[in-house]
Amino acid sequence: MEDLQGKVAVITGGASGMGLAFAHRFAAAGMKVVLGDIEVPALDAAVTGLRDSGAEVLGVRCDVSDAASVHGLAAATEEAFGAAHVICLNAGVAGSGGLHEQTLTDWEWILGVNLMGVVHGLDAFLSGLIERDEGHVVVTASVAGHTAYPGLGIYSATKHAAAVIAETLYNELASSGSKVGATALCPGFVDTGIFNSARNRPEHLTDSLADLEADEDRATREAFLEMIASQALKPAAVADLVYDAILDGTFWVFTDGRHVENITNRHAEIAERRNPTEGRAITEDALD
Repeated sequence: MEDLQGKVAVITGGASGMGLAFAHRFAAAGMKVVLGDIEVPALDAAVTGLRDSGAEVLGVRCDVSDAASVHGLAAATEEAFGAAHVICLNAGVAGSGGLHEQTLTDWEWILGVNLMGVVHGLDAFLSGLIERDEGHVVVTASVAGHTAYPGLGIYSATKHAAAVIAETLYNELASSGSKVGATALCPGFVDTGIFNSARNRPEHLTDSLADLEADEDRATREAFLEMIASQALKPAAVADLVYDAILDGTFWVFTDGRHVENITNRHAEIAERRNPTEGRAITEDALD
């Protein structure tokens, strides 16, 4: 897309973190923004902040794991601002632990948001973009969509899926001659609240019998969160990268080079049919 002035952006997970940063960047470019988020107090605060800055903004409570809720977001967008042009499928949650420790509710929760949220977003918005032959889809994947860190099995599975969905979409759009673009955003460490995303976990998908976090695990997690707060990239910097990618038609967007070696080594192992290198947890890499 060459000009975003006056266009409409829809952002899932838009009330905080990278999603909110996208909204501020798009609004600064003269776009109208629609925020979809499940966390109502944060959503209300985000809308107020954007309006105070002069933005045209709509906030819609949206559970991306529910197809009807995402279609409701699309309908509210159409009613308020007309056709959507930029769709950021950004909502995400994270969990950790070995695969042997994960429950079916862990799988259902994380896949419901990170994978089906993308599926539902495409179902609600993609056909309109293609019919109008204008627009851009941004799928928030992760460096976890290119790696296989121990302890991130479910999260990584969803992000590998998100990355390949985005790549397939790009290839299909390009091969059909469509003017609709696609971007796979693959953040590394960014200072967001995703590592506290259990705050929004539905009660019916919470395992009341799950073991409490061990003291050692809690200490590692707290140190990791301190590193994120002090060293990780700020969401506004990621928003600038996404904004530029939409204008330039860039597909792959990585936010830093911290994980390049691990990704490169994994690709080499696949190409050479070597067994995977014994990996360390992502928290250990981050805390070195």
